[in-house]
Amino acid sequence: MKKYSALLLVALVFSAASYAQSFKFGPKLGANVGKIEGKGYSDSYTLGYHAGVFTEIGLGKKFGIQAEVLYNQINADTVSGFKAIYQNIDQQNFSDPQLNYLSIPLLLSYKPVKILTLQAGPQFGILIDKNRNMLQNGQDAFKKGDLSMLIGAQVNILRVRAYGRYAIGLSNISDISDQEKWTTTGFQLGVGFAF
Repeated sequence: MKKYSALLLVALVFSAASYAQSFKFGPKLGANVGKIEGKGYSDSYTLGYHAGVFTEIGLGKKFGIQAEVLYNQINADTVSGFKAIYQNIDQQNFSDPQLNYLSIPLLLSYKPVKILTLQAGPQFGILIDKNRNMLQNGQDAFKKGDLSMLIGAQVNILRVRAYGRYAIGLSNISDISDQEKWTTTGFQLGVGFAF
């Protein structure tokens, strides 16, 4: 069922592109200030980064869709008693987690004025295992993934896109126990360039 949802999402983007009144694309780069919420994790935010490409599909003067593909890094700090809380973790190889995702945000855009775009929508994340190729990682998209909701604003000055977003995780990323829930949360700040 989830594979069909992904195919429907891709079909929706291509369908919207065929009716687009404007089409722009470009690279983007920015910082993530995030954390993992849940038992054993610190309340402090840590710094990561994201980089990738985006496309803007205009659907009239005010509305549009922005689709992106990003390499998204989320770092987290654990509390000092983490190893005592979760005793079934490999104690020797454990360190504060650094999660690397291939993230695919699909945002609905609204332009109240030409210089400002308000955005909201889902972000699908595929946890990337460095020991596997992209196809193998993609096969686990819905087993080792993270679904988030993004809301934010973007300032459009000529071809430059400066943006800020709040990301809240909707799915449980814990692989230790079904009883413990871990979710990601944080902010994305960055800049892009549209062609």
